[in-house]
Amino acid sequence: MEQKPATIKEIASRLNVSVSTVSRALHNHPSIGLRTKLQVQKLAVEMDYEPNQAAISFKQGKTMTLGVILPNLGEEFFSMAINGVEDLAIQNNYTVLIGQSHDEMEREKKIVDTMRRHRVDGLIVSLSKTTKSFEHFEQLKKYSIPVVFFDRVPDDPEAYAVSCNLENSSVELVDWLVDHGHKQIAFIKGPETLVHSGQRLTGYYEGLKKHKLKVENAFVVSTDLGKKKTQDAMHKLLALKNPPTAVIAFNDYVALDAIKYTRAQGLKINHDIFFVSYANLPITSYLDDPPMASVEQFPYQQAEKATGILFRLINAKGDAADIPRKIILESKVIVNTGY
Repeated sequence: MEQKPATIKEIASRLNVSVSTVSRALHNHPSIGLRTKLQVQKLAVEMDYEPNQAAISFKQGKTMTLGVILPNLGEEFFSMAINGVEDLAIQNNYTVLIGQSHDEMEREKKIVDTMRRHRVDGLIVSLSKTTKSFEHFEQLKKYSIPVVFFDRVPDDPEAYAVSCNLENSSVELVDWLVDHGHKQIAFIKGPETLVHSGQRLTGYYEGLKKHKLKVENAFVVSTDLGKKKTQDAMHKLLALKNPPTAVIAFNDYVALDAIKYTRAQGLKINHDIFFVSYANLPITSYLDDPPMASVEQFPYQQAEKATGILFRLINAKGDAADIPRKIILESKVIVNTGY
């Protein structure tokens, strides 16, 4: 039969002292003599005593648990991000509960409610691509559960959020392509609901303007980030009378789907048509025809900083005036070493 860990009451009974004496001895309280303290601590080890975390949490008014909601852990970007959350959580003796929205707002709502019922001390969130309203996060204020967003963040000046400056990087991608002889540059944009979709597109237009290149409306196509819509987007571009010589894709996954479709049409990747994108996922380095350049968005650092803000909010006790609402990291264009 499995033996249960000893309780403070059992230790107190064995030593014939009060429960409060044992509790204080275990916490090195100065009111307890050294001899008693050593006796209590020695017996606690012998009896495999473990603190009752539930009781401690009740006393502190905390569950020592963080909730994390991500679109999909199958994406390397988010698996790297969760490492940033967990590393800082462990340093602070916190447990992490993880939920995947799978890019569905209704599923995201259910996970938020589940996290609330589990009494998490705070939430870290990267929004689903279909999230159009944020009432489910606003309601958490009634329960004093702070929320910090990262990467996929709401367009709300009051929200606590960590993200990357992708507008500047879009300009840099256009710069790089122009420097390599491209003037017909297309853009595959993401869902309108994602703030970064607009930022990427704005930077693309700024880059074209910077180099005095004409904006071709037909060169801007959309994807919902799924394979079918990305293939449809590439089909539109390749069917043009004067197709682009280079494509900026929403992220590396979109770029890979676009590359696969393009190759199937008999075109040689990064010879007949060139690709660049965002996220700089390590997996692309193993491909024969990766994007020529990709924007590093620092998922680990984003998530780690978001977790740091969350801990400050949890411990602020209502005084959060000096806690930054927005942290924007500078992204960086990383060129594939083969080019």
